[in-house]
Amino acid sequence: MIKAVCLEKRYRSGDADLVIFSGLDLEIASGEKVALVGESGAGKSTLLHLLGGLDRPTHGAIYFGQNDICQLSENGLAEFRNRELGFVWQIHSLLAEFTALENVMMPLLVRGQSREKAEPVSLARLDEVGLRNRASHRAGELSGGEQQRVVLARALVGNPSVLLADEPTGSLDFRTGEMIMGLIEDLHRSRERSERPLTSIHVTHNLQFARRADRIMKLERGRLEAVKLMEVPSSSDSSSSAISEG
Repeated sequence: MIKAVCLEKRYRSGDADLVIFSGLDLEIASGEKVALVGESGAGKSTLLHLLGGLDRPTHGAIYFGQNDICQLSENGLAEFRNRELGFVWQIHSLLAEFTALENVMMPLLVRGQSREKAEPVSLARLDEVGLRNRASHRAGELSGGEQQRVVLARALVGNPSVLLADEPTGSLDFRTGEMIMGLIEDLHRSRERSERPLTSIHVTHNLQFARRADRIMKLERGRLEAVKLMEVPSSSDSSSSAISEG
């Protein structure tokens, strides 16, 4: 599904280049759930932005199937994102003046779909996340957890092949975060036998949520390595978690 080859990302900082990572390779299979962990500032969000076509690497290639998205024009990238990707960010980024339903419909309307066709699909996505009865409420009238569920419904309304999530539970309490992660798992299961299974990559600092992925990758000092979670405390355990290479 996704193959990143020899990725490099650097920024100009004063008279020197700041290298976030270099020579980074990554392969993700169709239908896989991958957790991306690492310390703050390691470049996890930068990598997610590159994979999502929101930024371009300094060097390297990113393949979705046989297509290198780094070779697409800006318009081509925008169309690719709209049809193939769903995004969930820690900050809800809902449009406050619109209802939950209108927020979910937005990617389909941008795609050129009529409101008549977009509305029933969007209501179905809201139903999946348990918010059909809140469809007419404006974003500001929803709780933080409800807003994040609307964001998830919006990310999935266009039937994307890939879901990219950057700390999707970071601003939520544990119970609400658990609900969001459970919804993502349910969506994976519901599409695992379809022609378009869902592939997801989520950045998280929560090791309990990371353990629920099919695979955990750690970004550290510009290197991406597979890791194995050896010890994860329960929600009532205050002991530390340990990640070791696997």
